[in-house]
Amino acid sequence: MKKILIFIIIFFSTITAINAKDIKRIIVGNKDAKITIITFESLTCSHCANFHKDVYPELKKEYLDTGLAKIEFRHFPLDIASLNAAKIAQCKEAQGLEILSSLYSNQQAWVKGNSIDDINKNIKNYLQKEGFDINFEMCINDKEIEDFVLNDRIEGVKTFEINATPTIIINNKKFEKSLNYKNLKKSLEKLI
Repeated sequence: MKKILIFIIIFFSTITAINAKDIKRIIVGNKDAKITIITFESLTCSHCANFHKDVYPELKKEYLDTGLAKIEFRHFPLDIASLNAAKIAQCKEAQGLEILSSLYSNQQAWVKGNSIDDINKNIKNYLQKEGFDINFEMCINDKEIEDFVLNDRIEGVKTFEINATPTIIINNKKFEKSLNYKNLKKSLEKLI
């Protein structure tokens, strides 16, 4: 009987570990790059949207597409709307980057409402209008995805003492300068 009980515990522990590993980070660039950039972001943060509009395209062209660096998008939700939007992006990993980009570039289309129900309805309607095929209710109610997103925030606070978004980490060191492409490029060039 003990052997069966041990087998059952090991079996279910393995299943849980496998499920947790199914959720992958949204990463762009060469996975073996010398430079790893981590960006902690909140989908309702206007400064994060500006990063995606003004900095990320140049960063992608010069460092990510050339294999010099990779970027990992990590979640740091500042409110329930950004938490739910992050869960949607993580839920559709194959389209995660596309969803992030769309949500950032059109923040004003979905970040509105007097309650979380209004905001969720706006997120859902926006994503449908943009052609994303998402089981919205399943994604925002998925406990594993929620834990994944919230663990990003916890890790950001514990490891890097993050208290604002966006926060950039380059090779495990916090980028402390004003976040614009010129400053970011100067820091990256020193690492090549």
